[in-house]
Amino acid sequence: MKLSHYTFNELSKQQLYDLLKLRSSIFIVEQKCIYQDIDNNDINAIHILVESKNKIIGYSRILKKGVLYSNYCVIGRVLIDINERNNKLGEQLMRYSIKIVNDKFKKVPIKISAQSHLKIFYEKHGFVYKKEDYLEDGIPHCAMYLN
Repeated sequence: MKLSHYTFNELSKQQLYDLLKLRSSIFIVEQKCIYQDIDNNDINAIHILVESKNKIIGYSRILKKGVLYSNYCVIGRVLIDINERNNKLGEQLMRYSIKIVNDKFKKVPIKISAQSHLKIFYEKHGFVYKKEDYLEDGIPHCAMYLN
């Protein structure tokens, strides 16, 4: 298992295709949610890949402060392939994603839009829930913060 990060321009065509395919399979097909996943933010994001045997099995993306929120970086599109979810890869992915934010952006606070059923998972990584609940694409979400 390998964790790595890339700018949009550093991704190979195959990596880009594979990560978009995986995002679509989880966020659109598995979760039965029709929405525009490709949203123009990928171009300026840092893409975190979890790879095993030359296959992407996990992913997140980081948006710098000012892209979505004026005072926060964002970690989003967090996912683990359905066949790999009981292997604690999500824990490693989040620790690595937080480390990259801290390394690249000098400890700028982070805001995430967490699916509500994953609140405890993100609290384990230091994120704080401030009772900001909402529906995003028909799925219950909550805002969470890490300073």
